[in-house]
Amino acid sequence: MKMLLFASRAALSLTAALAVAVVVLLTASSRSRRPSFLRRYEPTVVATSLPSAAPPAYSRSAPPSPTPTAVVARVPRDCDIFRGEWVPATDGDDDGAAPYYTNATCGEIQEHQNCMKYGRPDLGFLRWRWRPERCELPRFDAAAFMEVVRGRSMAFVGDSLARNHMQSLMCLLSKVENPKDVSTTKDPEFRTVRYESHNFTVAAFRSPYLVTANQSSDPAGGMWDLYLDEPDAAWATAVAGFDYVVVSTANWFNRPTMFHEAGRLVGCHHCLVPGVADLKRTYSLRAALRTALRALTAGAGGAGFDGTVIVRTLSPTSHFEGGEWNKGGDCRRTRPTAARMAGLDLDFHTVQVEEFRRAEAAAAAAASGGAARLLLMDTTAAMVARADGHPSRYGHWAHEKVTLYNDCVHWCLPGPIDVWNEMLLQMLLHHHRSGEFSV
Repeated sequence: MKMLLFASRAALSLTAALAVAVVVLLTASSRSRRPSFLRRYEPTVVATSLPSAAPPAYSRSAPPSPTPTAVVARVPRDCDIFRGEWVPATDGDDDGAAPYYTNATCGEIQEHQNCMKYGRPDLGFLRWRWRPERCELPRFDAAAFMEVVRGRSMAFVGDSLARNHMQSLMCLLSKVENPKDVSTTKDPEFRTVRYESHNFTVAAFRSPYLVTANQSSDPAGGMWDLYLDEPDAAWATAVAGFDYVVVSTANWFNRPTMFHEAGRLVGCHHCLVPGVADLKRTYSLRAALRTALRALTAGAGGAGFDGTVIVRTLSPTSHFEGGEWNKGGDCRRTRPTAARMAGLDLDFHTVQVEEFRRAEAAAAAAASGGAARLLLMDTTAAMVARADGHPSRYGHWAHEKVTLYNDCVHWCLPGPIDVWNEMLLQMLLHHHRSGEFSV
């Protein structure tokens, strides 16, 4: 009997030892399967904060008090996240093979961006990730983003692509929290939402030209009057209380327009009016962006804004193939291309970077305590290669009559546009670390 009891205990001990060994082996195997590039990141401690009181939706909050910290991956200091290439995403949650969300998990996707709903047959366009030249771009961390912006506010100013950007962000953040709509208007182009548990406010202000713009009394003619030295009151009178303003524009400058400055007509684009100089589209884009940035960086003398201006460069205008947008042009590609900036995209991008540098230098020279800070979000080079990321004909049912039947302007959600917010998070983390401003 004693021999049997001893043998039984020995067997139990051996079984327990084997179980521990299996657990150790499985753990090691799991670690070894993680994408190797993740090991290049040193964990960074990001101080989180909690506001002492909830401020009004449009008011900048006072500096929050410290609370516990969180660890988040960030890119190295010497890495330019805006220059790189698209590479296939491999299987594994950390490497981006699966989209962050779907049309079933995010309710912020507009119909014309809902490529899954309308039956886009190729979903391979979702299985690519952006890899900068000198580092790896971490996946978007919704919880980390929320901690960085806790107690703050962010406005997206521009055309429907600015709203597309904001909606991508809202879908990404839906893993953490769904916001409360606190809009003061029923116009969806001027929507404001609030993430109450993080005291974070996000708003959209539609302003395709950034400056005052009035359409002709004959909408069919498509002519617009632009007042290039007047910032659009739709946003200029509303952003003073925000911590961040993400400003963008470009696509609308392709339309027929009349240019006004200092109260007089100075030229046009494709107006075909005798005696009126036909100026380049870059003329109006430059003047409008300069006016907007001057208003944003002038402090009390302008829009009253003293937060951080993030200038996002243009989303490509060149992705229609086989014709213009209203003449059969389409974007039917199914994977990234090797395309580089050229033509109008390059011209517009050059103007935007030059005007950003000009505004940056002017703000540095002024060096006033209430002046806004500027950051450049240079997304164009990455997006030029993603003609496969648009809805094309999959933003509506085939029998529907819509203005933009083949949409090669906006971006599918989920889709390549989500990389804008991966970049945005890294920009905020980088400048938080560098001390250039307090996040």
